[in-house]
Amino acid sequence: MLIDSHAHLTLPEFHDTLDETLNRAWQQGLSAIITVGIDERDSFRAVGLAERHDRIFATVGIHPHDVKNIGHSTYEKLKILAANDKVVAYGEIGLDFFRNRSPREEQLRRFGEQLEIAYDAGLPVVIHDREAHGETMAMLKPWKAKLRGVLHCFSGDCSLATAFIDLGFYISIPGAVTFSKAVEMQEVARRIPLDSMLVETDAPFLAPVPFRGRNNEPSYIVHTAQRIADLRKTSFAAVASATAHNAENLFSLPSGERGETAQDKILASQSTME
Repeated sequence: MLIDSHAHLTLPEFHDTLDETLNRAWQQGLSAIITVGIDERDSFRAVGLAERHDRIFATVGIHPHDVKNIGHSTYEKLKILAANDKVVAYGEIGLDFFRNRSPREEQLRRFGEQLEIAYDAGLPVVIHDREAHGETMAMLKPWKAKLRGVLHCFSGDCSLATAFIDLGFYISIPGAVTFSKAVEMQEVARRIPLDSMLVETDAPFLAPVPFRGRNNEPSYIVHTAQRIADLRKTSFAAVASATAHNAENLFSLPSGERGETAQDKILASQSTME
């Protein structure tokens, strides 16, 4: 069992190949995929996709690249979306001081606003942090014991990972851990507690070895999990099981062995409304 905790299935790279992509993922043993919203329109698409597939769940939010485009009604629309049964987190939100596609001050302000929305919605957060480690930590510290979440595609060192874990956050390891030069990321994957780790593809980005340079897809997550297992000198099954359990816990996902599915909950809710 594996869960891809972060993919972008609504992007154009999957428009003509989604069915085949999903079939490959299920054949590789994935039990769920989280498709992540990055702006207002994409969040609607993510929720729509999740509603059509039992094993796909969605997040909603505005990526730091796009916060400059937030309008007067954006947050109200996202709050409505966030109440959907298939929405399991708020994000991808955070800071990107590498690309700086939105002004830094606006990124900081909008990040704070979206943390408030996530808290009010009772949702965990999916955090984007690129070249903004200190600022991200400063923004999240006041939310300790109030908000949970995950540092997506983690790019810091072990000390930083430990600090985020101490705040109650998970660390998500992407396919880049398979790259020969990703020494720092490999050390994080080797040393952090397995019960604080998620795995992700960030598909269609960051395809792991042996697919580096191609479009990434959820089925490739097996290579990420295997590399982590090798680094930790443990089994693939141990990494797959632990990270899937962590994703179920963080995102309140239905387990294959217990509880009703999200579709069951939606159908039951519709029945009650009728």
